Amino acid sequence: MSTKNAIITAAATIVWLGWFYLLTSNIATPPVTQLRWFPPGETAFMARFSSGDADRTWVSLEEISNNLKRAVVIAEDDEFFEHPGVNIEAARKAARYNWRKRRLLRGASTITMQLAKNLYLTPRKSSWRKFREVLIALKLERELSKERILEIYLNVVEWGNGVFGAEAASRHYFNKNASTLTKREAAFLAAILPKPRFYDKNRSGPYLNRRISSISSRI
Repeated sequence: MSTKNAIITAAATIVWLGWFYLLTSNIATPPVTQLRWFPPGETAFMARFSSGDADRTWVSLEEISNNLKRAVVIAEDDEFFEHPGVNIEAARKAARYNWRKRRLLRGASTITMQLAKNLYLTPRKSSWRKFREVLIALKLERELSKERILEIYLNVVEWGNGVFGAEAASRHYFNKNASTLTKREAAFLAAILPKPRFYDKNRSGPYLNRRISSISSRI
């Protein structure tokens, strides 16, 4: 290929990528700028899975125990403050695993991607939903600070049947405010995030206790 043709091809590629980025950013993703100042209302997850009235109380990041902030980052996304919304290396590993299994079994979801899914998307696993999840996560990272993303996540994530957010979870499990959680209590809440409804009814067990101890030791 001549130098001229290479330049034309490169320019065309850049233009196409720019068009594709604008298209996906503005059509396939919702606006998120308002989240800088306002808490979200009922999330897509709450609308689908909350049985009856959801138990939730919004609190600021400062009103949440540092123990819980650290525990959740340790348990769910220990590179949260380093990556741009997507953990590329984790995504590569998940993609290789899914390719071998010929199924979408692992998603390498970061906290930001989990927030995108909870706020806007369906739980149905598909390549298109994962693609939108990534786009929304990248948009959230552009528009919001890491601290704001973590604050929203901790206020909307499910911690039991109809229990959403750190304050509601703290009261539900420990009858106290989220600001006063101990390391062990925070580790418990972080440990149950993958299956909160199950662990709401099964609050002890060898695996869960090991998981709690592991997280607690790293806080």
